[in-house]
Order: sequence, then structure tokens, then C-alpha cells
Amino acid sequence: MEAGSKEMKKRYLRLLCLVLGFMLTAYTPMAVYASEDSVQGEEEQEDEEEEEETEEQKKQRLEKEKLKKQKEKQSEINESKENLKDAQGERKDMQSALTNIKEQKQDLEVAKDKLSDVVEELDGQLMDVQDKISQLELLVAQKQLEISQIKVQLKEAEQTEKDQYAMMKQRIQFMYERGNTTYISLLLGAESLSDMLNKAAYIEEVYGYDRQMLEQYKQTAEEIETLKETLEQEKKNLNNAQTEATEKEDEMSDLIVQKENQIKKYEGDISNKEQAIKDYEAEIAAQNAAIAAIEASIVKAEKELLELTVSENDAGEGQEIRRYSGGKFAWPAPSYTRISDDYGNRIHPTLGVQQFHNGVDMAAPNGSPIVAAADGTVVGAGYSGTMGNYIMINHGSGVFTVYMHASAIYVSTGTSVTRGQKIGAVGSTGRSTGPHLHFSVRVNGSYVSPWNYL
Repeated sequence: MEAGSKEMKKRYLRLLCLVLGFMLTAYTPMAVYASEDSVQGEEEQEDEEEEEETEEQKKQRLEKEKLKKQKEKQSEINESKENLKDAQGERKDMQSALTNIKEQKQDLEVAKDKLSDVVEELDGQLMDVQDKISQLELLVAQKQLEISQIKVQLKEAEQTEKDQYAMMKQRIQFMYERGNTTYISLLLGAESLSDMLNKAAYIEEVYGYDRQMLEQYKQTAEEIETLKETLEQEKKNLNNAQTEATEKEDEMSDLIVQKENQIKKYEGDISNKEQAIKDYEAEIAAQNAAIAAIEASIVKAEKELLELTVSENDAGEGQEIRRYSGGKFAWPAPSYTRISDDYGNRIHPTLGVQQFHNGVDMAAPNGSPIVAAADGTVVGAGYSGTMGNYIMINHGSGVFTVYMHASAIYVSTGTSVTRGQKIGAVGSTGRSTGPHLHFSVRVNGSYVSPWNYL
């Protein structure tokens, strides 16, 4: 019994081992398979998680890139505004310098005119002096002629005096040599007492006449000599006056030359100032063009920044929202007052999402005229993928108007326009669903409702 029992135990143990072996063989692959399925599931889940993270990362990357572009664009705008401020400051300095040069030129012209008046007055005085010199020359010549004539008379008188004196000397000598014999003979030869008295009187008269004529000739010679001296003094005085007048003429001529040289210097300075004015005006014009270009670049950059932030909301044909009733700006689409899309939030006609619309859409046929809303200067005229053919006008005081989607542009950057002037034609260029004019107003760099001005 014990032997049989032992045998039974052995068989039982053998059977148990077989069962256990079978179980191990049967269940181990299933466990392995289950484990593999679990690992595979976890890997698939991890792959899915990795795929989900990749999409999220891509979204984040795109968002970061967008933010980076926005920051770069904003930085570009800020830099352009700083450049604009600097350029405007430089233009202000140029305009101030131009004003100063114009004032200097005006002062020079006033000084030149005053000096010209002085020269004109001096010319008149010089002519008077020259006339006086001419008169003095005539007087000197006349005095010289008179002196020449007096000299002749004086010479004749002196010769007569000499002749008379010689004759008198001869008579005196004759009488002296003969003593009183001649007188006595003459008296004794008288036929009567009366004849003797007559002869005595005659002799006395001859002596008296000789003395009288001698004195007269002597006096005449002295008078002529005195007259000659007077004339020579007058001539000397005239010569002195002529010399003084000539010196005065030379002084005035020198003064006139100095004044004329000063006038020439003024004219040269004025010419230099005029050239400087032209140079400054050219520099200011170039600076204005540079400022306009900077302003246009700012507008373009702000537009691009807006496009980065939200898609540009251009209108197509749509529901009529309001009609134009008149305002301080000229209506930019004459005769077409239907508003197809208004300023503000709206459902985009092509994207189907709510977006901000920065202008007013005016429905009008293709080719209809677009006019300037007010006087100003064109600071932008070109093409944009969103705006199409566009025009931007600076009206001053920080106010700009923008006209988009034109089929044609009739102006260019730098053109001065007036209120109501035709600047383009309505079209549907850029992002547009049909012919219309998108009209925007910007004040100090930000879009505002056009209805504040229309």
C-alpha cells in the first residue's frame, strides 16, 4: 500500500510538473504579447503626443515669428519716425538759415541802394565842381589875356616915359651947355616988350609942359603897373581856386570810386547770397522729398504692421450701410455716394471672419474719377498686394488720406494737389471683390473714422 501510495505520489508530481510546464508554455507568450502590446500602445501614445507637441511647437514658432516680425516692423516704424523727426529738425534749421540769408540779402540791397543814392549825389556835386573848374579856367584865361594886354600898355607907357625923359634931358643938357645965352638971345631978339614977354612965357610953358608930361607918363606907368599887379593877383587867386577845385574834384572822384567799389562788393555779396538761397532752397526741396519718402515709408510700414496683426479688410460690393450727406472734405468719388462697407468692425467679405475695417468703401463703376479730398502733397503713389494701386496725400497737421484699389493713378510722389483735383480712377486692384474706392483717413499715424471729415 505504501509502495502504491509512493507510486501515486510520483505520478501526481509528474502530472503536476507537466501541467505546470504546459501552463508556463501556454501563458508565457500571451504575457509577452500583452507586454509588447502595452509597450506598442505606449509608443503610439508617445508618438501621438510627439506629433501633438510638434504641431503646438509649430504654432508657437509661427506666433513667435509673427511677433518678431511685428516687433521688427514696429522698430522700423519707430526708427523711421526718429529719422523723420531728425529730418524735420534739419529742415527747420535749413529754413531758419534760409530766412537769415534772405534778411542779410535784403540788408545788403538796402545798403547798396543807399550807397547808390550817395554816389548819385556825389556825381551831381562832382559835375558842379567840374563846371566850376571850367569857369575858373575861362576866367584865368581871360585874366591872362588882360594881363598880356596890360603888359603891352605898360611897356608902351614905360617907353613913352623913357622917350619923354630923354627929350627933357636933351633940352636940359642943351640949356645947361649954353647957359642963359639962349634965353637972353631969345629975349633980346624980341621985337617988342610984348613979344619978349610972350617968348618968356613960352619958355616957361615949355619947361612946365615937359615936367607935366614927365609926371603924367610916370603916373600912367605906375597905374598900369598897379593894374598889372592887381590882375596878376586876381589870376593867382583864380589859380588857387582852380587848384582847390581840382583837388576837390580828385577827392570826389576818389570817393566815388570807393563808393562804386563798395557797391560792386555789395553786388558780389548779394550774388553770393542769391546763390546760397538757391542752394538752401534746393536742399530744402531735397529734404522735403526725403521727408515725404520717410513719411511714405512709415505709412507703408504701418500698413504692413497692420497686415501682420490682422488681414487687411478691403471691401467688395456688399450691403449698403449709409449714404453721403456732405462734409468738410470733398467727396472722393464724385456722383457715387453709396457706401458698400463702413468704417469699424465687420465680417470680412472673403474671409468670413470679423475684422476691423479702417476706411469707408464707396461703390462706383470701374474707371470713375477719384479726386483729392483736400489740398495737400502726394507722399505715396504705387502698388501694394493688399491695397492695389494706392495714393496717399499729406494735408498737414498730421492728417493724411489714403485712396486704394485704383485702376489708374494720375499723380506721383511730391505732386501738390488741390481739393477736388482728379488723382486717379476707381478700380478693383489688390485684394478686392469688385470696383470700389476704399477711402481712409490717418491722423498722427493712426486710422480714424473718415466720417469725422466727410
